[in-house]
Amino acid sequence: MLQTPSGGAGSGTAATDSGLMSIGTVLNVLRDEFPEVTISKIRFLESEGLIEPRRTPSGYRKFSAGDVERLGHVLRMQRDHYLPLKVIREHLEAMERGEAVQLPVVGRQRSPEDAESEQPSDGPTVARVGRAELLAAAGVDEGDLKEWESYGLVAPLEDGAYDAEAVTVASLVAELGRFGIEPRHLRVMKAAADREAGLVDQVVAPLKRHRNPQTRAHAEARTKELAALTVKLHAAMVKTALGVRLP
Repeated sequence: MLQTPSGGAGSGTAATDSGLMSIGTVLNVLRDEFPEVTISKIRFLESEGLIEPRRTPSGYRKFSAGDVERLGHVLRMQRDHYLPLKVIREHLEAMERGEAVQLPVVGRQRSPEDAESEQPSDGPTVARVGRAELLAAAGVDEGDLKEWESYGLVAPLEDGAYDAEAVTVASLVAELGRFGIEPRHLRVMKAAADREAGLVDQVVAPLKRHRNPQTRAHAEARTKELAALTVKLHAAMVKTALGVRLP
């Protein structure tokens, strides 16, 4: 059985019931740690082969404590490590085989402090990745990546490598694609991001041009601060527009 940190879905399950649970009960157990989780999300993870609940003769799903523990582990890897489902599945399969494995390090990792403040971390864990690494991390093929690049969603650096944020973007684009959201639909998000970046750059431009090296160094810190604020504002506006409550 997968080990989860204390206070996670596994410990909540033990306190709830040692028997089988309905999907509604599972939802209530998980929501303490994952307020954004929905029944549709649980069904989606089942369709992707991440969990396999039992079925009653009438077709109702019944989850064991181990199923809920596994669900919590999957949701945690998505939330804290931004891992694509293919990578999560391979990680779980390796653990079930009894192999000593560590979580893959791709994109931006979220620390416990990030979980409390919802602020982005100071920088990516991995500085650069190659094309093959990016494809493997996002769980997509060459055709998908070329399409994303044609829409400007992902772009290589001058030497053909990718920065760590490209891994995060690719993983999220792949996840959205599983819900039927195509790359062409995301052009509006890319355009909005470019406009927000332009606004931040306009604010910090005088600092970047300053003769004092310390002032120019301060421009980078100010850029990170403004970027964090614009991301939070954008997220809040999307939540308001949709009328939903998310973490």
